[in-house]
Amino acid sequence: MTTGEIQTAKGVMKVSFYDEDAPKTVENFVKLSKEGFYDGLTFHRVIPNFVIQGGCPNGTGAGGPGYHIDCELNGGNQHHEKGVLSMAHAGRNTGGSQFFICHNRDNTRHLDRNHTCFGKVTEGLDIIDQIKAGDRIEKIVIND
Repeated sequence: MTTGEIQTAKGVMKVSFYDEDAPKTVENFVKLSKEGFYDGLTFHRVIPNFVIQGGCPNGTGAGGPGYHIDCELNGGNQHHEKGVLSMAHAGRNTGGSQFFICHNRDNTRHLDRNHTCFGKVTEGLDIIDQIKAGDRIEKIVIND
C-alpha cells in the first residue's frame, strides 16, 4: 500500500492510498506529488463541515495539470467520510490535480460514486479541521 504525507504549517496528515480501488488516480496523484506539483499550492476552497480542497496551480479552482483523468467509481472504498481524499472535477472524467479531503460523512454522502476516493488520512485528522482557505501545502511526500 502506497503511503504519503501532506505537510502543512498546521501539521502533517499521513495518508494511505487506495492502490487497488483507484489505481490510476493514485498513480496520477503520486506522479504529481513526486514532481513537486503540489508544493506551495493553497487549499483554495474550505467549506466547514464539508471539505478542504487544493491542487489548483493558480489558486482559483479553475486550474489543473493540463490534462484530465477518468473517474474510478466502481472499486471498493468509494464512500466519503472524515479524512477521505477524493478527486475534484467539473463533470465526469474531468479531474486532474485538484483534490479534496472530507470533514465528515454526514455532509459528503452525496459524493459517493460521483467523485473518486483514492486515499484516507490515517494520522493527523485534527489538521483537517484547522486548515483555512489560503493555507499552503508545503510539500507532499510519497513513501515508496
